[in-house]
Amino acid sequence: MNIKFTPINLLLAALLASSSIAIAQTGTNKPVVIDAAVTDNRYQLYEGEVVKVDKKSRTITFKNKEGTSKFVAGPEITNFDQIKKGDRVNVSYELAVAIELIKTKSDGIRSKVETNTVSKSKANEKPSEKITNTTTIIADIVDVNREKKLVSVKGPSGKITTVTVKNPALLADVNVGEQVKVIYYDAMAASITAPKK
Repeated sequence: MNIKFTPINLLLAALLASSSIAIAQTGTNKPVVIDAAVTDNRYQLYEGEVVKVDKKSRTITFKNKEGTSKFVAGPEITNFDQIKKGDRVNVSYELAVAIELIKTKSDGIRSKVETNTVSKSKANEKPSEKITNTTTIIADIVDVNREKKLVSVKGPSGKITTVTVKNPALLADVNVGEQVKVIYYDAMAASITAPKK
């Protein structure tokens, strides 16, 4: 199987196929955590060993238990010469979601803020890249079903999402008309590292 190896293409392809955790604060005068839809998952998308490096064609051959794969490193991989036979390749994906209750009446303003960062390896290091996306949404609580442990929220797009609350005691102070902050964090990382000695 031939796959073009560029960190961005590999990372985006893995994202479409598919921990810095968003932490909600508690305490007086601070948002109270609703323990709803809180997830923290890490997925190993690919792990293998470099079995061949062709510097002329910039082709790297990897092998793992599923077989052998070839990747062509584009010019954006500036640290190609650092890759050696026996190195390890690792591609992983992390996802975290946290919901915070903001104890204020809704002013009708809902928002969505997205940020992303890209970090790459330094000169003379083996190639690596991590793409991190954080989305923060302020949503209105439009329904609370304490019996079924459900909260429905409406975000800036007008879409209503219903989540199950893990700890029903937290619903005691949750009311329609208040707002929640939903923080989604996801990161894709690809790296080539020297073998462990």
